[in-house]
Amino acid sequence: MKVIINSILLVLLLFSLSVAQGFDVKAKGQQLFTFKNDERNQATFHSVTALDEVDGLTSQISGNISFNVHDVKNSLHGEISFPTSSLQTGIKMRDKDLKEPKWLDAERYPNISFKIKKVLDVKQLAKNKLDVKVLGDFSLHGVTNEIPVEATITYLDESPETEARAPGDLIGISSKFQITLSKYGVRNMILGKRVADVIDIGVNIVGSNKLK
Repeated sequence: MKVIINSILLVLLLFSLSVAQGFDVKAKGQQLFTFKNDERNQATFHSVTALDEVDGLTSQISGNISFNVHDVKNSLHGEISFPTSSLQTGIKMRDKDLKEPKWLDAERYPNISFKIKKVLDVKQLAKNKLDVKVLGDFSLHGVTNEIPVEATITYLDESPETEARAPGDLIGISSKFQITLSKYGVRNMILGKRVADVIDIGVNIVGSNKLK
């Protein structure tokens, strides 16, 4: 009988975790988190072809995200962006080319951004950690396409340890997804030869609910 009861409790626990749509943390209600330029906040990109492999990054990310801590699925909104001119690949000449009109045209299209439109799924990994799948608008080179993005969100209650990074509660977001450059009007003659058409993007950022 004890084994049966324990099994039922385990099933109920797993079920409650699977249907949970929010965090089990100290905070209550709607929270707004702000991301500011911070060298530890980064977005990276990776291109690989038979001829070349290119890695790049930016640490000039800004934006915000808001949600009700107990109902993330129905309340999650937000947008992050960074200047096109901030992208770096480690080679100055290549960085210059990347921002020219024949590529990303940083002067005409100064920002790259992602805006959440809809939450498709939420899975609770721990009391303070969720896997989410969202549908959002990715804007690049003057073109906006709707894409799905999966991310892991970790909520950290304010503590002496978190204060070393920033005041307030912190939210950490980690995500990897892909974009196709030709779908954003980028059609340089070497696209697909020395630069891949499909680019892998990674995002690792931390925001605070007490930053102004």
